[in-house]
Amino acid sequence: MTLQIGSLELRSPVVLAPMAGVTNVAFRTLCREQELQRAGSTSGLYVCEMVTARALVERQPATMHMTTFGPTETPRSLQLYTVDPDTTYAAAKMIVDDDLADHIDMNFGCPVPKVTRKGGGAALPYKRNLFGRIVAAAVKATEGTDIPVTVKFRVGIDENHHTHLDAGRIAADEGAAAVALHARTASQRYSGTADWNEIARLKEHVTGIPVLGNGDIFSASDAVRMMAETGCDGVVVGRGCLGRPWLFAELSARLNGRPEPVPPTLGEVATIIARHAELLAQHHGEKKGLRELRKHVSWYLRGFPAGSDLRVSMALVSTLGELDDLLAQLDPSVPFPKDAEGPRGRQGSPGAVALPDGWLDDPEDICVPAGADLMHSGG
Repeated sequence: MTLQIGSLELRSPVVLAPMAGVTNVAFRTLCREQELQRAGSTSGLYVCEMVTARALVERQPATMHMTTFGPTETPRSLQLYTVDPDTTYAAAKMIVDDDLADHIDMNFGCPVPKVTRKGGGAALPYKRNLFGRIVAAAVKATEGTDIPVTVKFRVGIDENHHTHLDAGRIAADEGAAAVALHARTASQRYSGTADWNEIARLKEHVTGIPVLGNGDIFSASDAVRMMAETGCDGVVVGRGCLGRPWLFAELSARLNGRPEPVPPTLGEVATIIARHAELLAQHHGEKKGLRELRKHVSWYLRGFPAGSDLRVSMALVSTLGELDDLLAQLDPSVPFPKDAEGPRGRQGSPGAVALPDGWLDDPEDICVPAGADLMHSGG
């Protein structure tokens, strides 16, 4: 089962969703290695952490570091957070001119209050004309290249303000090569259950380009079911792969009619943790890399018998040598536990969406929201 996104032909219709502080070059490399090792190929699309268009144009060092790709990573996929057509054009043109990526995704799905309060993220598609101009700017900057532009958004701000059907139509009309829907509103954040019916509605509404579904894919069976129930052309996986970089091997195998690889034992998970740490140390340096690893440890060990003392020690690990000593204390023969399956990652609680004053008054307004392009991460 393949997926065509503009010039990109993927051998698996699976996309790794950008997650701030997670989907850096280390994690993407690990996911690709696991897919190759367990499924025999690297076939999906692994998207970089979201970067802010303005920060990219200003070549801020931290942002440029976030755009690091592995030497064999292809296609190189970069996601932009943006609110301004002019900055969007400049950032996309820079990606083209400096050969920074092979694919540009645009984020209009972030529900974090500090983002929506300024009119960014999931708040922005409500401003239909501004949204259209931003997408058009990115498409114009990539004209004459093989770099497709795709757009990701949510169902809307809340149950009274759905925007996804308009956003899908506008994105397609402005030249986007595909759209992806996280089937929650911004007010839901990551809580509750994604409404896959809205993915089906978007698929019926947008017929000329691929429609990808996102939300509550925690197993290969979930992906198969989403595609069957909604008719979507591919799936976007976020929280489901936290502590499970081998999930993409399972998805690739299942969606291409092959048996799913056997889940790893605790010994194999320990080897994967060590490799993740090594890659993070290469990217960030050992001190920062091991600090970054700490949040992953609880995801990796979920459901396994590891003991509270060992878990605490691993959550405080600061060197590769210390990590190796701790991993050696795990029982390598323990099989993958049933308790490790299912939802993972942040969920939080639903709540009112923070918006700029008067934001809902005029959906046709094209004014760029003030200060909304100063965010440096997707939250």
